[in-house]
Amino acid sequence: MTVDARAAARRPLHLAVGGALVVATALIPSAESVAADQTSEVTIPYTCQFPSGAEKADVTIKAVLPVSAGAGEVIRPADVSVEVGLERSALLRFTALEATTLSAVAELTVRNSVGEHAADASWQQLEAPAVDLPAEDEGQVDSQGVGDGQGAGGVVLTATGDVPTVAFGSPGRATITPAGLGLTLASFTQDGTPTSPPELAVTCEPADDEERPLARITVRDSTGPTAPSPSDPAPGEGASEPPAKPDRPAPGLDPDAHRKIDDLTEARLGALDDEDPGSCPIEIPPEWVMTTAETYAAGYANAVKLDGAAALGPAFMKVVLNKRYINDSCASTVDVTSEVEFEYEGKRQLPPTKATFLSYGFMPTTATMVLEQVGPPAVVQTHTVTNTPTYPEESTVTAQLSMRLYDVKVNGVPLDVGPDCRTERPFEQVLKGYGQSYPPAGYLVAYGGNLTGYAHIPPFKGCGVGEDLDPLFTSAISSVGKKADNYTKMTQAPLCVATNPEGPDCPPKVPKPER
Repeated sequence: MTVDARAAARRPLHLAVGGALVVATALIPSAESVAADQTSEVTIPYTCQFPSGAEKADVTIKAVLPVSAGAGEVIRPADVSVEVGLERSALLRFTALEATTLSAVAELTVRNSVGEHAADASWQQLEAPAVDLPAEDEGQVDSQGVGDGQGAGGVVLTATGDVPTVAFGSPGRATITPAGLGLTLASFTQDGTPTSPPELAVTCEPADDEERPLARITVRDSTGPTAPSPSDPAPGEGASEPPAKPDRPAPGLDPDAHRKIDDLTEARLGALDDEDPGSCPIEIPPEWVMTTAETYAAGYANAVKLDGAAALGPAFMKVVLNKRYINDSCASTVDVTSEVEFEYEGKRQLPPTKATFLSYGFMPTTATMVLEQVGPPAVVQTHTVTNTPTYPEESTVTAQLSMRLYDVKVNGVPLDVGPDCRTERPFEQVLKGYGQSYPPAGYLVAYGGNLTGYAHIPPFKGCGVGEDLDPLFTSAISSVGKKADNYTKMTQAPLCVATNPEGPDCPPKVPKPER
């Protein structure tokens, strides 16, 4: 799709505010773990209509999806793949054209359902790289009825790509179920040139009426700005009228800043008319938009080795919003960078937390844990797309943290670990949140919501007085290898912004964490 830059520049400017949340991973096991993502998989028999007649195809669909989500929370399927197994009889048309390789572009229809609401979505432009077609003598069955072990001479095409998000507007048991499948098959000769004809469009439908969901997701009831109202359309349905704008203005920008930004945008329109490539993007002077805010966050983190979840926070955060603000009218995007500092009793850290775990799998151990912020402030990057009515927004939070342990007891007996028992180096915590502005749903920096991500806990050092206790804590707490395997989910409260001290979110509130 081509976007006219001059028209895009005249759209109302979306004034995003930089994010305000940094979290860390920890180690206190509890009765249940955070609801992390799951790899969902289903295999469905399809019937595909080829020019020579109907052909069978076994199709395996895979995607990483959450086991639960809040009503209105944006769900982003990840690692999507569609594996299409075609039998040898379906390939005869291509071998007759002297083709040696076959690729595909797949389009899968999925039905998103919750309660009485259902809507179809299209997973388009899933691309499968070329695979070799079997030679004419491959897959043949000899007179004794024995094949050659090559899957009866068939091929498997694996299509992957990004797919649309979905949000279920009401609580209940939601399902994502594959339905119709379209394939555009492209064939090539030995020297890589397309055959004639070069492509074949094939439609496929499930071979029976059995419903085989790819995933079942528990949709929780939600309140506050992270949930759409009951009148919002079901997932995939369009609204008859554009949704209303939020009741509250985007915090952190006063009317004078709005006016200055509008004036600057208009001043660039002449350059756009002259097709000056330097006119996009526009970086807004920080003194126009930068302000401060405060908020709290609380949540849980899975401790992989302990098969449980740790309570985190509530963490008080001081935020500097909009340190960098870039409006790209040509690309219809707004990118904002903000910074966050933890504060607890005048120190850059989260509140201390009592941790309980089993050393070496059997020895009950308790310790006080502190997550300390190190290095520069945490960076919060928010990317907003402004050429769609909903204004989808993605936020990424990155912080450098160090974990320190003290007041350790083993079997109730104090264990002197010294004053500097900590991870041997800082570790990076990255969290992501997804939402939309109109109507507000999912995670929005201004209104808060849930962010999730993974962290890698390094080995420990400096533990023990007179004896080396580093292996004790490394084996009980640290991540295996280099994998970021500790899942974290944090809930951020709405921002209390300095420019609106009498607003409904001031003083800052402590949110209720979600598992």
